[in-house]
Amino acid sequence: MTDWVFDRDAIRAFRFVRCGFDAATGVARLVYAFDDGPELVETVTLPGAPFALDDAQAAAATRALQLLHLIAGVSYYKAAIPQEIRIDGYDIDAATAALLETVYLNGLGEFAYRNGLSLQGRIKFPVARVSEAHPGNQVAGTPDAAVGLIRATEAAAKPLGLRVHALVAIGGGKDSLVSIEALRAEGVAQTVTWIGGSQLIAACAAHTGLPTLNIGRQLATQLFDFNRQGAWNGHIPVTAVNSAIMAFAAIVIGVDQVVFSNERSASYGSLIVSEDGTATSEVNHQWSKGWAFESAFGDHLQSHVAADLQYYSLLRPLSELAVARQFAKTDRYDAHFSSCNRNFHILGERPTSRWCGVCPKCHFVFLALAPFVPKLRLVGIVGRNLLDDPAQTGGFDALLEYQDHKPFECVGEGRESRAAMAALAQRPEWREDALVARFANEIAPQLQAEDLRIEPLLVLDEEQRIPAALWERLRARFAA
Repeated sequence: MTDWVFDRDAIRAFRFVRCGFDAATGVARLVYAFDDGPELVETVTLPGAPFALDDAQAAAATRALQLLHLIAGVSYYKAAIPQEIRIDGYDIDAATAALLETVYLNGLGEFAYRNGLSLQGRIKFPVARVSEAHPGNQVAGTPDAAVGLIRATEAAAKPLGLRVHALVAIGGGKDSLVSIEALRAEGVAQTVTWIGGSQLIAACAAHTGLPTLNIGRQLATQLFDFNRQGAWNGHIPVTAVNSAIMAFAAIVIGVDQVVFSNERSASYGSLIVSEDGTATSEVNHQWSKGWAFESAFGDHLQSHVAADLQYYSLLRPLSELAVARQFAKTDRYDAHFSSCNRNFHILGERPTSRWCGVCPKCHFVFLALAPFVPKLRLVGIVGRNLLDDPAQTGGFDALLEYQDHKPFECVGEGRESRAAMAALAQRPEWREDALVARFANEIAPQLQAEDLRIEPLLVLDEEQRIPAALWERLRARFAA
C-alpha cells in the first residue's frame, strides 16, 4: 500500500469499505477507499458511552450508521469523482440509492459549477440484486456481541418507542436560537447539539442554559493530503452530513426528534446566466438546507430507520426576514451569536471578532435584522454600520441580485434583500446611509413598488414537517 499514490484522473472506483460502532466507547468508524488505495477512516464520537441498546434499537442504529456512512462519503468521493461507486460491506435498496444520488448530485451542484464539471448521469449507487447480505458492518455493544447487517429486502422500519425529546442543531447563528427559544416557550424537552470543536458554538450553546451534546467528528487526515496533490475540492452538502450524524445519535440515545433551523428561503439557489446569455441555471449553495432534502431525508428515516424518528426544520414555514423578526424580540444572545461564516472554516484564519463585516453572511444578517432591530443595537452587535460603507457596495449588490447573482452562501432570496432595503429607505434613521440612499436613488426606480413590500414575505408557509400538535401551538407565535 505504500506504493499507492493519489492520482485524481487515474482512479477508477470509490469504495464504501465498512462501518461500525462500538457502544462501549461511543466511537463510530466510517471507512472508505479509492481503488485498492489506503483506507480512509473517519470517526464520529458520541459522548455518554457506554450505551445499552436492545435488539431493535441496535438494528435501527445499524441502519442509521449505514446511511451516515453513505452520506458522509461525499467528502471523499468528490476528491476524484470516479465513474464507479462500490459498497463492499452491505447492500442497499433502490430507494436508498435514489436518495443518495439526489443528495450527491444536488449537494455537489456548487462544487461542480465552480470546477467546470458535469455530474449528470455520473453518480450511480449500486442496488442489491440478491438478498444475501455482506458481513462485517455492525453496531457492537461488547467485543463479542453484535447486531447483524440489515438486508436490503427487509420490511419497512417499525416504531422503536423513542423518548419524546428533541436534539436541536445549533450553529451559533440567529436561526437556531430562534428555534431553541420557541421550543423552550412551548415546553418541548431539548438538548442543544453541535458537531465539531467550535468554541463560538460551544459558548453560544452554554448561554442557552439547556442540556448540551457536542458530537465529535474527525475527517480522515489523508483528505487534506489529497487536496495538496490535486484532488477536486469545493463545497459539499454539510447539512446532509450533520443531519445523518444527528439521526444516528438520536437512535443511539433513544430520542424521537432531530430538529434543524432551515427557513424556506434555503430552497432557492443562485441563478447563473451562461456566458452567451442564452441560458439560466440554478445552483443552490444550501441545497441540503432546502425543502427537497428535508422532505426526502425525513421520509427515508421513517421508512428505513425508525418509524417514530422525526426529522424536521422548525423554521421551514418562515422566510429569512420572518426569522430575523423573531430573533429581534430578545437581546439575550446579542453578545454571543455570530452568523459570520469565516468563524466556521475548517482551515484558515478566523476573524478577530465574532463578525468580519465583509462576507456575504455578515452583509445579509445585518440587512435582514435592520428593519426589526433598533439601529444602535444592531451596530453594537456587528461592531459597525455596514450600510454606510461605500466599499461594501459590491457585496450588497450581489444580495440584491443587481448586476450580479446571489452569493454562494447561506443567505436569503434577492427579493428579501430588496424588500429590506426598501423598508430602510423609508426610515429616517437609515435612509441617509450610503448604501440605502444608493438603493433608493439608483436601484429602486428600476423595480416595481409592489415587489418591494416586506409584508408578503412575512406570511407563513404551510410546507413543513413539524409535528402537527407543535405547529398548531407555534403558528400564532411565528405569525406575530
